Amino acid sequence: MILNSDSIKPIYIQIAEWLETEILGGSLGVDAKVHSQYQLAEMLNINPATAAKGLNLLADDGILYKKRGLGMFVSTEAKSIILSKRKNQTLARLVEEVVKEAEHLHVGEDELVAMIMSAKSKLKGEGK
Repeated sequence: MILNSDSIKPIYIQIAEWLETEILGGSLGVDAKVHSQYQLAEMLNINPATAAKGLNLLADDGILYKKRGLGMFVSTEAKSIILSKRKNQTLARLVEEVVKEAEHLHVGEDELVAMIMSAKSKLKGEGK
């Protein structure tokens, strides 16, 4: 993982999103132990408190759970929580931004839908 220190997104959120992506991608399965705050801090050359904040964010959402004295682990519901969260927050926000921009550019609904379908076809062709 590479942190973007120039991003307006706080580092702890970047860590949380990276771990979410690892869970969605299957690198971290149900009940898998995740890196400790100290391991993350060492790996990413950041303050352990910042790493802890990212981990605690995921724990607060029910994506990770704590085993006292052992660390944090991926919850059974992690994937469904992440998918729901990203769909209802991230994707909804992005769609809203695209619709606003389309209105500013006087792009009609049919043209916008065609653009979305074209982008989707292109991604399928790339195997994503």
